[in-house]
Amino acid sequence: MIDVRYNIAFQLYPYAPVAAQSLPAQRHPVVITGGGPIGMVLALDLGRKGTPVLVLDDHDGVGQGSRAICFAKRTLEIANRLGAGQRMIDKGVVWNVGKVFHGDDRVFQFNLQPEDGHRCPAFINLQQPYFEKFLVDEIRVAQEEGAPIEIRGRNAVTAMEQRGDHVLLDVDTPDGPYQIEAAWLIACDGARSPIRDMMGLSFDGRVFEDNFLIADVKMTADFPTERWFWFEPPFKDAGQSALLHKQPDDIWRIDFQLGWDIDRAKELKEENIRARVDAMLGEGAAYELEWTSIYTFQCRRMQEFRHDRVIFAGDSAHQVSPFGARGANSGVQDADNLAWKLDYVLRGLAPETLLDTYSEERAVAADENILNSTRATDFLTPKSEISKVFRNAVLELARDHAFARPLVNSGRLSVPCVYDGLSLNGPDMLDGPARTRVGAPAVDVQLDDGYLLDRLPGGFTLLCIDAPAPDISEVDGVPVTRLDLMGRDNPVLSERYLGDAKGAVYLIRPDQHVVARWTEASADDVAAAVRIALGKGA
Repeated sequence: MIDVRYNIAFQLYPYAPVAAQSLPAQRHPVVITGGGPIGMVLALDLGRKGTPVLVLDDHDGVGQGSRAICFAKRTLEIANRLGAGQRMIDKGVVWNVGKVFHGDDRVFQFNLQPEDGHRCPAFINLQQPYFEKFLVDEIRVAQEEGAPIEIRGRNAVTAMEQRGDHVLLDVDTPDGPYQIEAAWLIACDGARSPIRDMMGLSFDGRVFEDNFLIADVKMTADFPTERWFWFEPPFKDAGQSALLHKQPDDIWRIDFQLGWDIDRAKELKEENIRARVDAMLGEGAAYELEWTSIYTFQCRRMQEFRHDRVIFAGDSAHQVSPFGARGANSGVQDADNLAWKLDYVLRGLAPETLLDTYSEERAVAADENILNSTRATDFLTPKSEISKVFRNAVLELARDHAFARPLVNSGRLSVPCVYDGLSLNGPDMLDGPARTRVGAPAVDVQLDDGYLLDRLPGGFTLLCIDAPAPDISEVDGVPVTRLDLMGRDNPVLSERYLGDAKGAVYLIRPDQHVVARWTEASADDVAAAVRIALGKGA
């Protein structure tokens, strides 16, 4: 039997026996393995759509340690749609500005969100245990409202077998093993995915020969709420790079790049960690060590994210370095992409092949994230003397010349993937702004009565801006909701959605990505685009 011993921050779903443990294997439409951020976002999204979902987690809550701390604007927009976003923003440390240093010199600073008209900031810093807790709290609210979501803590999947129209799972608990069946199994069980190992699937990519020390320290400090990053930091024994981030509750995340050939046990001794932190903060600085860890990282992914009735999401499907905060944020977008497709397939509104487009679209996103993470790592750690000369020359130029600043790479920070040229895209008949082109996520705008993304209902939406709306309310049983807005009264809306056009019609799918856009559209145009987005063809 499993015996889980670990430091826990929040015990959110303590183990309790269920009747199924003494019954023949019960069939569930969706079973999610892994109760981390990705599994819980997916469970909440499916449950709010009315799709029954069971989460199996081998723990019974959230472990200690900050782990992921940077949650991006798109993640917060998804959390807002699910009801959990505002608590995250209220608790988190909001930041838009970052500064880059080389030694003692400040090279430049950047602002990730210089424009107004967005409900969510570019980033918040929030410890992963809080992020997960707010999701589970919202799941409890959804359950009270009738959402068919169940979480079973300390239920570890120990074996699985695909059997045609379902997956048979062996589950171990403190009271012994039992079996269940899943029409669809979603593996959100992390970079060391047991499900992936059970299936003997490859996880290909690159291992980076470097080590990073994380120290979360509790202190009162007057540093601004900005991302500070040093190349060749000036403090003693700081390594090749260092990073400073503020978190809630007076916790500060410090990262030191140590190199590859280190004595991990020696580096994790408290006196050695304190020596590095003291050198950074100054002798006599008052702080407490809250959590420390040394990590290495890899950039790799599975070849395909769907394997018959088993679908992989988050770190189980793809893994990146932490530079750019692309891990958890990309995984949340996996869940956002998968939830509506799985819901439509289970309700018979879309063919099963729609699920193949989850792998198609999110593999493109994974490749984009891996490329950016790899480039950041290579810039941080030049692999040759000439590479280092180039890197330092770029940093020198960036102090005074704006053209060099885009070449400085301390981690390209997470942005949502645009699904350019992929199979679910309809026509782009509008010579409009590139940021809201077909395949892109809808961009938020402040309206008189709130924000645009809050007005998108979670299904297919026909957004009509200064343009006549076609007479259509459903396509093959799939509802289409109409939203009429006047761009002439909102310059920001016009700038982000019209450009030079006098009017526009946008079709937006349930995960808020643009399916198609026109200057004008007929009901037949919209119906054809909806069918494309459902994987049915025009």
